[in-house]
Amino acid sequence: MEGMHIVPDAPVPLAPAVPPTPPIPLSALLAREDLALRRIAGPAGPDIAIHWAHTSEMADPYPYLLGGELLLTAGVHVTPADATGAYFDTYVSRVAAAGGAAIGFGLAPVHDTVPPTLVAACEAHGLPLLEVPPQTTFSGVARAVWQLMAQARLAELRRVTEAQQRLAAAASRPDPVPSVLRQLAQRLTGWGVLYGPDGTEIASAGRAPHETARQALAHLTDVVRPAPTTMASPGTTVRTPPPCPTTPAGAAVRTPPPSATTSPGTTGRTASPTPTTPPGTTGRTPPPSATTPPGTTGRTASPSPTTPPGTAVRTPPPSPPAPVGRPVAAAVPVAARPVPSSATDTVAGSHLAAYALAGQGFVLGVASPHREPGDHTIASVAAVLLSLLTGEHRSGTGAARSSALVRVLLGAPPEEVAPLLGTGRWVVVHARPDTQAADAVAASALGAALGSALVDLADGVVRVLLPAEREPGPQPGWTLGVSTAVGPGDWTTADAQAARALARARATRTALVGHGTRPGLADLLPRDEADAHAQALLAPLDAAPALTETLRTWLSLHGSWDRTAVALSVHRNTVRQRIARCAALLGTDLDDPDVRMELWFALRRA
Repeated sequence: MEGMHIVPDAPVPLAPAVPPTPPIPLSALLAREDLALRRIAGPAGPDIAIHWAHTSEMADPYPYLLGGELLLTAGVHVTPADATGAYFDTYVSRVAAAGGAAIGFGLAPVHDTVPPTLVAACEAHGLPLLEVPPQTTFSGVARAVWQLMAQARLAELRRVTEAQQRLAAAASRPDPVPSVLRQLAQRLTGWGVLYGPDGTEIASAGRAPHETARQALAHLTDVVRPAPTTMASPGTTVRTPPPCPTTPAGAAVRTPPPSATTSPGTTGRTASPTPTTPPGTTGRTPPPSATTPPGTTGRTASPSPTTPPGTAVRTPPPSPPAPVGRPVAAAVPVAARPVPSSATDTVAGSHLAAYALAGQGFVLGVASPHREPGDHTIASVAAVLLSLLTGEHRSGTGAARSSALVRVLLGAPPEEVAPLLGTGRWVVVHARPDTQAADAVAASALGAALGSALVDLADGVVRVLLPAEREPGPQPGWTLGVSTAVGPGDWTTADAQAARALARARATRTALVGHGTRPGLADLLPRDEADAHAQALLAPLDAAPALTETLRTWLSLHGSWDRTAVALSVHRNTVRQRIARCAALLGTDLDDPDVRMELWFALRRA
């Protein structure tokens, strides 16, 4: 992470305060045949951008420039003696220091040609110089700039709107997080990655950048991830380490781009202004003092996705160090550093950005080979969607769920724990994705869609505990099995019902199957007598639970070997062998419909 070595007395280029319209490339202005502009000095790269056009005949325009301008002048302020001396070198250096993007010199009525000393000065300072022919007015150039800006703005709005629609559609897919990342990577022609609270990569999409940039992006996430707040116990002596020679991570330090006074071989990172800064806002950073340490890395804190356009977000400076060895009289929180909502950097030719997600420390990382107008807005939309997909849900606070977990671990019965999670009756939902295997993020998204944060993922099956008043419906890309509504004391029974319903749903290729709730003939008998008869009838199968479950599934699917095999995830021959074993142990004919009916009644009581 290279920094800049800055000569204190040299003029420092300023980051332009851009208008609420995207910049236009200088090449687009030169391509306008009606203007007939001609570049005669300075660089001609595609990264040279014009933010606006400004006319000035001041000898020193520095105080009146905001940065990013195409400065138009006819040389009225230039005397014949100035045209041959060092005047233009000072003039161009001041324009470059103010952040000017280019100079347009008009021919006639003052000068018939562009002064050679101006051409040499622009070449020396790396500032593009345009020749404006006599038939082209400065107002015509300014009008062309704003026309190109309006076209670019319209194209940007269309791009952002389309990206928002595609990202929202991706968030509604069965695998919302990978889908959002794939769509984001496609829109930005880069790489999108979701980092967990511990910094691990949970999911990613797109073409990964160079390993150096990848590691830098992982480090950049620490800038926007909240640091834990520690407590100092009474009597504890807080010792402050000596100041670090580098700027603290997360500080909003704007490093000016390389100028003529930049040390050879060093690079600087410039905080690019966002396209939402209102006109007239000064984005100038004061020159660094002589004590600016070499190697300072400038990472820019960007506004959050919900910050209104035009809002200036400033990261406060770090607090002064506490006196060395100062005792703490009481338990006080040790303040964590200010944390921005987003940060950017450029490493190994990749533009990096990190966005903090609301909630539990998740971070969205983006790496792209280039940065276009609207990229920040598109990434911010993705960050908002991912915040919703990974955040907490409304079905209970985290404190209540934590308390319920502790009570269960300490032996409390479900009837005691349930009031912490909600009142009333509950249903259990078992779900499997139709395509790829379920992961923790997809399980959380399914819980959010069903309206519950009580989600468990085990052995490829997502289990959701849901208040009965929230009737679950089919979910695209998922197969669901739903239990009947029960009280907390029957949660275990409901879990078994949901598992059987899911097996039947998979076997019949139905999106959602609920456990039967209609009363049967067995319900007409006293419960104790019915249970005793069922236990006696099925007693020969007690030693082999797999046989009992196979018989139950086989009967529920009307004796279909193939569907039973699908429901149990076994081979059809295994099903045949198990059913034959059941018939032998029970000593009965399973082709007899009366036998099947009696066994089904017994299995419903088991």
